[in-house]
Order: sequence, then C-alpha cells, then structure tokens
Amino acid sequence: MSAFAPLVAALGASAALHGAPSAPAVPADSLRLTYADFVDLALAAPIVAKVSVIDAIPVKEADAAGVRPGFARLYVAADVAALIRAPGPLAARVSYLVDVPRDARGRPPKIAKGAAFLLLAAPVPGRPGELRLVARDAQIPFTPEAAERLRAIAREAAAPSPPPVVAGIGRAFYSPGNLPGESETQIFVQTADRRPVSLSILRRPGETPRWAVALSEVVDESAVVPKPETLLWYRLACGLPRTLPARSLEEADAAAATSIRRDYQLVLDSLGACARSRTGS
Repeated sequence: MSAFAPLVAALGASAALHGAPSAPAVPADSLRLTYADFVDLALAAPIVAKVSVIDAIPVKEADAAGVRPGFARLYVAADVAALIRAPGPLAARVSYLVDVPRDARGRPPKIAKGAAFLLLAAPVPGRPGELRLVARDAQIPFTPEAAERLRAIAREAAAPSPPPVVAGIGRAFYSPGNLPGESETQIFVQTADRRPVSLSILRRPGETPRWAVALSEVVDESAVVPKPETLLWYRLACGLPRTLPARSLEEADAAAATSIRRDYQLVLDSLGACARSRTGS
C-alpha cells in the first residue's frame, strides 16, 4: 500500500487550495540560504529538480506524525519542469510530503497551482514518482540564481575527482628561512578517502603572506587558493577544525608551534566563516 493512501480522503479539499495566488509556503530560512546551506542540501540529495505544483493538499493532523508545532504537512503533486541532478530517469509527475509553517490564523497555507520550487529529494524505493525530501526545508522557491547555484554544485560534485571530505588535521611542520621573517609552514589535512591534501603558507620579508592548498602529494604550481562558493572552499571552510589538535604539533618546539598556529589562523581567516542560516532539517 502506498504511503500516501491515507491522504486519498483529503483530495476533496483540493479545490480550496486554488484561490488567489499566494507567496510560496516555505520556512523563512529557506529564502536566505547561504552557499553552505545549498551544498549541505545538494550533497544529501540524489535528485535535484525544478517542479511546478499541480495540487497541494493538507494532511489531517491524525495522519501527520512528527510535524513540528506551528507547521502543517502537505501532500504535493507536481510536474517536473527540469532535472538538475538524478541517478536515472524520473517520472514526469511526482508527489511528496512537505512540512510548511501555518499562517497567522493557524491554518495550513495555500500553495498556488503552478508555483515553482526546487526540490532536493531521494526516490522512494518501489514507488515510481514518489519522492522523499532530504530535509524539512528541501523545498526551495525557484529562482534562476538558486537553480544556477545548485547546477554548479552538482557539476563539481559529479567531477571525476571532486574535493574530498575533510576528516581532520595530520602533522604540521615549520621551516624558518635564511632571512629574518622568511618561513614556510606545511599542514597535512586528513581526508575521508585518504587522498592527500596539504596547506602551505609562505612568508617572505616585505611581502604579504601567501597560502595555497594542494590536492596531491606534490606541492607545485597546481596548488591554489580556493575561490569562494566552490566545493573546495566549502570542504575547507566548513570542514577544517577551528584549532589545531595537539598531536599535529608533536614534532614542533614551542616557537615553531606558535608560528604554525599563526599560519593556520591565516588560512582560516582567508577562507572566512562557513555561514549557515538553516535552523533545523
């Protein structure tokens, strides 16, 4: 039996949802998602698609287990307008459940027929056309800018060798140069798939300190400073610990350890904060 079978009785209520168009019924946080929010959602979603709503039907409270206070659950049927990412073919019409905030009077909100959303979802095994959102806020109002952000993330994630997940910090080494103020620090980053990643920080007298990340065992001209709003930036800004673990400095004396910490902070400051606006999934 379909998971949506209890909702059949609600179909008679659908006419009430097609009055005057209303603003998209989504949590306010999803209207100001940061780049990190988009990546968090996109990487968790096998399916990313633009859809156009055909019907949005309130689910009776008795059938809506686990809904947060102040929210209502809707059963949504929608046409797929565009696929950004999918593991295979997707039905032209899909259905899913979404929790949305109630209006000021405590009533389930209206979603206008034809309202466009970006869905971040997974297929429901054995039920073609049924989707499961990867988070409560994984129905995002469609904008060209949001769609392009998701396309860029999907392209990077699908590359032959995307930036790896940061798992921690390994050894760190400091080498003073021949001139006062000259030095090089190398910090090895541990990754989930054990691919080599290292941070190099160079200081030269009279010059602004420079740093780069290498995604191979050899630090050469391929080492780069990650551009903001790229998957490499996300992996580092959101994955690097805020402080170096003590074990990373075991081979450094007190002076070298101080210099390594200073250079690591330079990297963190250059990357900037991994800002997120979502308050819950």
